[in-house]
Amino acid sequence: MDKITVENVNHPGKPSRVDAAKYLAMREAVETVLSKTDTPMTYASIKQGILPILSQQHFPGGATAGWWIKAVQLDLEAKGELARTADKPLRFYLTGKRIPSRAGG
Repeated sequence: MDKITVENVNHPGKPSRVDAAKYLAMREAVETVLSKTDTPMTYASIKQGILPILSQQHFPGGATAGWWIKAVQLDLEAKGELARTADKPLRFYLTGKRIPSRAGG
């Protein structure tokens, strides 16, 4: 199983290694949902938008989707590709900055 290194905006300098296929499938889904609107979205809205398009190969029945959405969100925030609003409830949006993901890296 290939691994990919991800960051966490809440724990700078402490990267983790996760399943590359699941990460990349979820990243694509998150980016797809967020790119369809100019309005920042809540975590709940992102999850609702992702579930119908989610890879059933990697997330059968949406299993563990919540954890992976959060992992992708925190990684993209750490890389500056995603940002959150300052108000509550928190809402997220793509910044337009894109850093390619590398399996094994």
